[in-house]
Amino acid sequence: MLAPQGVVQAAAQRGPGNEPRYRKVGYLMLGLLTTATEQISKMKSLDPIAKQVSSWVSKATSPAAVKNALSGTWLDHPLHPMATDVPIGAWTMATTLDVCGGESTQTAAQHLVGIGVLTSLPAAASGASDWSDTIGKNRRIGLVHAVGNSVGTTMQVASWCARRSGRHRLGVGLSFLGLGATMGATYLGGHLSFARGVNVNHTAFEAPVRKWTDVAAADDVTEGQLVRVNANKTPVMLTRHKGQLRALSATCVHAGGALDEGHIDKDCVVCPLHQSTFRLSDGKPVRGPATMEQPTWDVQTMDGRIQVKSAA
Repeated sequence: MLAPQGVVQAAAQRGPGNEPRYRKVGYLMLGLLTTATEQISKMKSLDPIAKQVSSWVSKATSPAAVKNALSGTWLDHPLHPMATDVPIGAWTMATTLDVCGGESTQTAAQHLVGIGVLTSLPAAASGASDWSDTIGKNRRIGLVHAVGNSVGTTMQVASWCARRSGRHRLGVGLSFLGLGATMGATYLGGHLSFARGVNVNHTAFEAPVRKWTDVAAADDVTEGQLVRVNANKTPVMLTRHKGQLRALSATCVHAGGALDEGHIDKDCVVCPLHQSTFRLSDGKPVRGPATMEQPTWDVQTMDGRIQVKSAA
C-alpha cells in the first residue's frame, strides 16, 4: 500500500506553495511515482514469484546464441532500450491520431496499434533476459515493470480487436488505458537504468591511467592465474595466457562483477556473476549479457616488475 503522507511530503519538498496549479499537480504526481517505486522495492512478498519466473527465463535464455541475441551483444549496445522505442512510439502516435484526427485516420491508428503489439514481443523478450540477471530491489521493481507492460500490451490487443470489429470508441478508450499502463511501467524502467544503474557500463567513470604504472612483480602472475591489482586506484585484472601477459579492467562492464574471481575459458575470461565472456586480447564480449567491450590495458615487464597503462 502507498503511504499518502509520504506522497504529500515528497510533493511538498519539490516545489513552493505559490507554484501554478499545473506544477503542483506535477510535483504531486512525481511524489506519487517516487513513493510507489520505493514501496515496490521493499515488497519482499514479490520475491518468491520473481525468483521462480527469473529461473524460468534464465533457463530459456541460457544458450549463448539466445543470450547474445536478446542482450544486444551482437549490437555492441543493450537491445532492450532500443526495442521499446518502436511499440511506445506506435501506440503514442495511434493515440495522437485518435485525439487529433477524424474518421479518415481510424485505419492508420488501428495499424499503429497492431504494429505496437507486434514489436512489443522482441522488446518484452529482451527485457525479460536483462531482468533475469537482477536480484533484490531491482528484481522486484523489474517484475512490476513487466506486469505493467503486460497490462498495457493486453489493453492494446483488446483495442486492436475492438477497432477491427468497428467499435472504434471502445478501441480508443482501451488504447488510452493501455498507454497509461505502459507509461507507468516506463517510469519504473527508467528508474532501474538511471537511478539503480541496471545494465549500464560499470567502467564508464574509471579514470584513465596515461603513464606506465608499477602494479606487481612479474613472478606474481603465473600461467592461467587471475590476479587483481590497482593502477592509481583503478582495479585491473592481470593474467598470463599462452605465455603472454594480458590486462583488462577488473570490474565487469555489465554488472560490476570481479573478473579476477572468474575463470579462463580458451582465449577468454568469464565473469563469475552472469557468465559474460570477454576476449583477453581485446576485451570484446563473445557471450552476453555484456554488450560493451571490457576496457583493455597495455602491459609490459620492466626489471622484473609488471607495469600497465590504459590502452590508447
